[in-house]
Amino acid sequence: MTIHKEGHMYCLVATILYAVVCWLCLSFVPPFLAYPILFILGLLWFWVFWFFRIPSRTFTTGEQLIISPCDGKVVVIEETTESEYFKDKRIQVSIFMSPLNVHVNRYPLNGTVNYAKYHKGKYLVAWHPKSSTENERTTIVVKNSKAEILIRQIAGAVARRIVMYSKEGDVATQNGELGFIKFGSRVDLFLPIGTKINAKIGDVVEGGIDVIATFD
Repeated sequence: MTIHKEGHMYCLVATILYAVVCWLCLSFVPPFLAYPILFILGLLWFWVFWFFRIPSRTFTTGEQLIISPCDGKVVVIEETTESEYFKDKRIQVSIFMSPLNVHVNRYPLNGTVNYAKYHKGKYLVAWHPKSSTENERTTIVVKNSKAEILIRQIAGAVARRIVMYSKEGDVATQNGELGFIKFGSRVDLFLPIGTKINAKIGDVVEGGIDVIATFD
């Protein structure tokens, strides 16, 4: 397991602050108060490192497979109109990430990035119906010989920082990193009508491992 590059500064700051608080508590605070404070702050320090963890994984690959772009829980599978890029009917699959999940986002398939755009917006809770169109978000479209799909990173009430690595014209490598969302949120996939969906609502999936859908 390693620490993601997006977390290096957070982990450094958390370590320095924890060390300073430890010194202050042990020097000036009675032990019966100091030790509970240090225990609680130690848990917070550990959580910062845990949040930015990147566990070792053996990725799933396949030209006909749409691999989960993130860790989390499948909360939406429905036919809907995608209004930003396709402007037609698509199958939407939404994965909610809690603050305990690994938060790196990955390309579900190989292809070329045809569209990549960042949108400012609100910070509604990630499961709110309007969060997909009104929250801070990014839109990334990847196309190959099998299909063209849209990946949307969405900020939530807690997540206030979306990092997008994708640029138009980039080569997308299945399971390669496309971005990172800090402190919990959601990722939407918009797939062609007729795509076979392997996931079910309520499934807990792992990015780069679980198969969300397959193409014929």
